[in-house]
Amino acid sequence: MEITYKPYFDPDFESLMERINAPRVCIDNDTCHDCTLVKVDSANKHGILLDMVQVLTDLDLVISKSYICSDGVWFMDVFHVTDQLGNKIIDESLIHYIQQAICASRRQKTQFQTNIGRDVKPRHVCTEHTALEMTGTDQPGLMSEISAVLAELGCHVSAAVAWTHNTRVACIIYLEDEDGPIKDPCRVAHVQAQLEHVVEAHHCEGERRSVSLTAPTTGRTHTERRLHQLMAADRDYEQCCPSCSSGGDSSEEETYGRGRSHERSREGYVETEVTIEKCNEKGYSMVTVRSRDRPKLLFDTVCTLTDMQYVVFHAAISSKGSIAFQEYYIRQNDGCTLNSENERRRITRCLIAAVERRVSHGLRIDLCTRDRVGLLSDVTRAFRENGLSITRAEIGRRGERAVGSFYVTDTSGHNVNQEMLEAMRKEIGGSVLVVDKTCGSHSPPQTSSSISRRNSTDLEDRPRFSLGSLLWSQLERLSSNFKHIKS
Repeated sequence: MEITYKPYFDPDFESLMERINAPRVCIDNDTCHDCTLVKVDSANKHGILLDMVQVLTDLDLVISKSYICSDGVWFMDVFHVTDQLGNKIIDESLIHYIQQAICASRRQKTQFQTNIGRDVKPRHVCTEHTALEMTGTDQPGLMSEISAVLAELGCHVSAAVAWTHNTRVACIIYLEDEDGPIKDPCRVAHVQAQLEHVVEAHHCEGERRSVSLTAPTTGRTHTERRLHQLMAADRDYEQCCPSCSSGGDSSEEETYGRGRSHERSREGYVETEVTIEKCNEKGYSMVTVRSRDRPKLLFDTVCTLTDMQYVVFHAAISSKGSIAFQEYYIRQNDGCTLNSENERRRITRCLIAAVERRVSHGLRIDLCTRDRVGLLSDVTRAFRENGLSITRAEIGRRGERAVGSFYVTDTSGHNVNQEMLEAMRKEIGGSVLVVDKTCGSHSPPQTSSSISRRNSTDLEDRPRFSLGSLLWSQLERLSSNFKHIKS
């Protein structure tokens, strides 16, 4: 018998660089008069950019601009941020929370102490409830029937998020029984079987669909990141329509992806464009995304690149008016660039889908009422009985009350008339607020955009721009301003 020997590697060695060089986070309110600079200096690791963006977006902060550099073993990033009203971040407790949260994300810890006087916990990571994940064809009444079955089975919905895109739907619903999380394997299997029957009834034989219940776990993925993963696994990006174009030699610049073709005739619609170019002198592929600005846009694109196993080495994020521009210099995890046509087409479609999944279509209805078992069933039934379809939804529990937002259209995707709305108000009860009466509307960039600058109103197309010497000079100047933060 031949005996082979392998070298021993201490499992803690991989994190040695992070432990020796802890992340440094500087909150700078002096450099810019209209925003706060969040500067992060840390050992590099795959996914670090997504961790940083996730912390800021979970706090509903507006990222107006960002410069990213992570070549080699070191990572430097500068975020220009404000609150939702366009003000600087001056709350000391919030500043301390941001510093703690970013450092904790690099140590892979989800629990840390904070004295902040309001709820800023990562509400998009739910570890104490059973999670229902479902994907399938978007059908009127599907959400209503799923929530009705859960109510009949005595399952209380503590939170739910649903997205629709390209006739597909994905939702995550967090459940619990009267005595806490659903942990009994027989109970979990029974609930899942009942839900599978409901979803199956809405699909023809052979149509893609999935239903899964998972027990509470400490390593659960961020909810919105998980929704992106579910929709990508369901191949919702296949209906995105990239049209190939070339500015000369196809080996230098090609693959222009464009967004939803059936909406281009809508007034004010800005289609999503993705351009992929080779940067041979540096060995990168340059991916440029031009789209309408909206909340959490940066998170969605970075999340998609990370989950597709691409590494962002450099990036510049900015906007002009309501148009957002994102430029990424990327390679695959193995160091290769985007060499094949199929690969470029796939990343183009996936980025278009990532941008479009969260675009709000329909009438936004905000709900605040007393939480109870069966509430989601009552709300979705009221929508269905009044001929309304849900295009996007998010609802959660805040104390003893349920708070959420629903985007609805009629079954044909058109505007909701006033009679339907009044009938629905009476059935739901509680506080129901109509926020936006424009179907397919986009929020004003100065109040809810995650990239746009509040004092920028020019809608002209961006002049041709590349990182080049500008990025290097900016990073050199900004990195000199990093200061040590006592942990």
